[in-house]
Amino acid sequence: MSSTTEQATGARTWSVAEHLDDILTAVQPLEPIELNLLDAQGCVLVEQVTVPVALPPFDNSSMDGYAVRAADTERASEASPAVLTVIGDVAAGSSGTELTVGPGRAARIMTGAPLPPGADAVVPVEWTDGGTGAGPARTMAPHSAAPQGSGGQVRVHLPVTPHAHVRARGGDVCAGDVALEAGTVLGPPQIALLSAIGRPAARVRPRPRVVVLSTGSELAQPGEELAAGQIYDSNSFALAAAAKDAGAIVYRVGAVTDDAETLRATIEDQLIRADLLVTTGGVSVGAYDVVKEALTSVAEEEPEQREGEAAEGEEGEDAEQAVHRAHVDFRTLAMQPGKPQGFGTIGPDRTPILTLPGNPVSSYVSFELFVRPAIRAMMGLADLHRPVVRATLLPPHGAGDEEPAPLTSPEGKRQFLRGTYTGGERPEVRPVGGSGSHLIGALAHADALIVLPETVTKAAWGGEVEVVLLG
Repeated sequence: MSSTTEQATGARTWSVAEHLDDILTAVQPLEPIELNLLDAQGCVLVEQVTVPVALPPFDNSSMDGYAVRAADTERASEASPAVLTVIGDVAAGSSGTELTVGPGRAARIMTGAPLPPGADAVVPVEWTDGGTGAGPARTMAPHSAAPQGSGGQVRVHLPVTPHAHVRARGGDVCAGDVALEAGTVLGPPQIALLSAIGRPAARVRPRPRVVVLSTGSELAQPGEELAAGQIYDSNSFALAAAAKDAGAIVYRVGAVTDDAETLRATIEDQLIRADLLVTTGGVSVGAYDVVKEALTSVAEEEPEQREGEAAEGEEGEDAEQAVHRAHVDFRTLAMQPGKPQGFGTIGPDRTPILTLPGNPVSSYVSFELFVRPAIRAMMGLADLHRPVVRATLLPPHGAGDEEPAPLTSPEGKRQFLRGTYTGGERPEVRPVGGSGSHLIGALAHADALIVLPETVTKAAWGGEVEVVLLG
């Protein structure tokens, strides 16, 4: 990271890429742990899993019907059905060895039940009279109501070939096959496979625990009555939802007032359950920017003093001491929105902390660019970033007959504008809302970010632009 002196003087402006590289260099994947299958959902597998037993482990029926010898049905027809003697039932969960199907015999069999010895095919019940002596059956009679129990005769109206309607042993996967490779993200299908081969748990990188904390004495919680000068806290909800969407386990903390001691105490309380801390607000240059006030005091200490503190025992240290075990750089980035940013580590375990600006759009854009990749890196995912595409820039909807002025961007800054994206053979993107970093209404209707690089000061309609897809 940069020196704190350089940051304090404002001598350096960081690019988006530099800030992101710094974060991803410092953030490490979490250590693997063994988790029960449902707890492992969304996590990254860290070991190759092989199949211990074949799937399915035995030949079984794919239909409700009759287990038969195919040769006994080869001349069956509606006019001249094959008449077979029913010798009993084979239910799912049975061993399948209680009955042996000999010539001219059949056994009622249920879906998933093992194919009994002697049988080599299954006749669907709809191809028979179901043992009633009447026309084609629509369903199989319950065991308790079957004619003559599960005996009697069945008339087969259509022939079957060997192995018809039979799921062969190992037809899905064979013992010794690779079930899942290391690096696989465990979704519902992968969890189904692991459970099907008898694995109750998986060794994975866990989802990081992310604590989201907003600051500002002006913030009220939704559902409360607004006092004069207050607004509702939307940032902590937006960032908590975004962190959850990225794959994290999220803890949202209600807004902290603009008081440095209160913030230090709150951060100390949250460190015990945080793999990553995210704050929003209080990182600019105002007199009440509490995050900078609470966390920059460590930067003013001499390096020898910080090293001495790090060597001390952790027991008994108060909130201020714990928070002072930190190194957080507050930076100016060449981007709009989201110029003020902070990143570092905090607490005895050097928990990563990202401090984001407080304007809603600035906060959300900053999350997408910096926090989301950090979360995914901690999970051990290979794909850290949102998809980026090229699209034709069109005027916003409702612009009228007169073409509006081209989009503009400050020279030397990378600008991120909200947009609506349409894919297809000729992808298009349109701006939505203005460029103000407080315009959260437009953000709710955007599914993309239009990127105007540092060297672009004007983007004409009909030109091609870079687009980050948020959906």
